[in-house]
Amino acid sequence: MKAYHIILVTFLIIWTPTFSVFSQNDKQEDGKIRILFIFDGSNSMNAQWEKSSKIAIAKKLMLQTLDSLKNLENVDLALRVYGHQTRIVPGNQDCSDTRLEIPFNSAKVNYSKIINKIRSIEPKGTTPIARSLQYSANDFPECKSCRNIIILLTDGIEACDEDPCAVSLALKAKNIKLKPFVIGLGLDSSYMKQFDCIGEFLSAESEDSFKSVLSFVISQALNNTTVQVNLNNIKKEPLESDVTMSFYESKSGRLMNTYMHTINKDNNPDTLSLDPIYTYKLVVHTKPEVILDNIKLIPGKHNTIEANTPQGELMLKVQGNRSLFTGINCIVTQNKQSNTLNVQNMNTKEKYIVGNYDLEILSIPRIYFDNVKINQSKITDIVIPAYGIVQINKSIGPAALFLNDNGKNTWLYDIDKNHGVTYLNIQPGKYKISYRFGRSNNTAHTIIKEFKINSGQKLNLTL
Repeated sequence: MKAYHIILVTFLIIWTPTFSVFSQNDKQEDGKIRILFIFDGSNSMNAQWEKSSKIAIAKKLMLQTLDSLKNLENVDLALRVYGHQTRIVPGNQDCSDTRLEIPFNSAKVNYSKIINKIRSIEPKGTTPIARSLQYSANDFPECKSCRNIIILLTDGIEACDEDPCAVSLALKAKNIKLKPFVIGLGLDSSYMKQFDCIGEFLSAESEDSFKSVLSFVISQALNNTTVQVNLNNIKKEPLESDVTMSFYESKSGRLMNTYMHTINKDNNPDTLSLDPIYTYKLVVHTKPEVILDNIKLIPGKHNTIEANTPQGELMLKVQGNRSLFTGINCIVTQNKQSNTLNVQNMNTKEKYIVGNYDLEILSIPRIYFDNVKINQSKITDIVIPAYGIVQINKSIGPAALFLNDNGKNTWLYDIDKNHGVTYLNIQPGKYKISYRFGRSNNTAHTIIKEFKINSGQKLNLTL
């Protein structure tokens, strides 16, 4: 067997033109949903992955998946296993090692049979993916109205020098259409390209992500109502992406799904599967959030949700300083609104919905920018002068820092009376410190220290 140590889940949907939506509360009238699991029993499944072996994790997730299916009406299950009959030896591999272990029957009937078989699997042989797919087409009894699904779990690519792409084309020639998802753990992009002829790839980098993606695949299998969320720019083009979306049940407010919006390999918003029995509220977690309520889906159809989310970027800079650890943050609010929208660090860039914003940079002293405009797909730069560093040395006692503003004291900062040494990053300008020795009880003992600091200057003051 070829030494590709990866975890893959391939999700193949074989369907006929006539099928309707299925949900747990709404039986599919046009026919059954039939799911064939193809399980990898090859020798490489014995390899270690995270805190366990790949076979142990795959078995555990498979059993959890079956638990979620066992009580569903109108669902039939079957199991094919490969690589579990003939032990692989150097220079010899059994490429016919694939067998339908549990033929189709209802989920309630086959649940225990499939679980018991999976538990008994001992990984031995090679990885005949193409042949398993080829034979699987005959695992489905004749049914004109059934929706037929194949879920293939494997830890490697084809090992028998056969061509899964050719099998895919042969199945298509028989009017069997494939819509697969391949989930890879640490799968190099060059290997992923070998599956381009079959379908779409999702990455699983851990057991938790493997579990999440497998749950997503099952959701897709049980529900053929699809959704595309268009995050539109200012020209109404669906080109915005990389933002989290939350779907709530509109009446109860219950959180239903959370997805990171993605542009797929065809440069289109990726397709989701949602249960059409609910009315949804969509929250797009842009800054500020965009909310759409009372979204009703058409069952059995591809639905498009349009959300206007034109965005530009705000870049905050400290002049001559590229560090992300300036200790200076900026409060961002929508123009003439009091609620804080975001707190952004200096020397960072973040996206905002196109519009006008007010900025309060929490430097010493604070710096304000009003009515800052964010434009579509543009970067708005805000630059503040480089600060200076003041080291204040004093004995125990109260002290305060003021801006010396044309004879007016503008309070800026109270210096901890118990600290002997304090370091402050201060914007260029003229300042004043008032201080009284802690053991003194006489106001006349107040000490006033005036100083000026420039960008990048380090100043040592002793009170």
